[in-house]
Amino acid sequence: MTRVVLVPGVLALLPEYAGLEDPVAELRAACLGAIAWLESGPVTVLADPQGARVAKALLEACGGFEAQAPGRLRTSTSGGTAASYLVVGNGSACRSERAPGHLDERAAAYDDALRAGLASSDVNGLDLDLGRSLLASLDGIARLPEVLPDGTPAQIDYDDDPFGVQYWVMRWQA
Repeated sequence: MTRVVLVPGVLALLPEYAGLEDPVAELRAACLGAIAWLESGPVTVLADPQGARVAKALLEACGGFEAQAPGRLRTSTSGGTAASYLVVGNGSACRSERAPGHLDERAAAYDDALRAGLASSDVNGLDLDLGRSLLASLDGIARLPEVLPDGTPAQIDYDDDPFGVQYWVMRWQA
């Protein structure tokens, strides 16, 4: 069995960025709940460097998890062995005037297409160049086909764009 969780790599999820009032409390709760759903034991993290920092902090906050570097990934598991993956990435950062990348009218359509691909674990047609121009974090998301077959439905725990950045928390089981 393979379990995969997607969380955003937003720095506000790091303990050192938390203030007296948590600006991403709902997102944090969704991330921690999804990570707790993973099989205990080693978790392979698929992320860029910032996402890896966020993944490490979230895994530590959940306790009982050991982050592993991606290395060589298998496309499936056999013999009843469980595999857990934490994918870190997010949609565009150009959804409003106050977004880090300011408003880009292409952002909403891009995020809609990305959401649809993620919902069915089919991100093979993802336009990485457009996504990067919209400041999307796609390194981990682009590797999703390595760990899940296309058509695996997602459970969506969080779908919102606070601060003009599209964040999702999703889970897959295959």
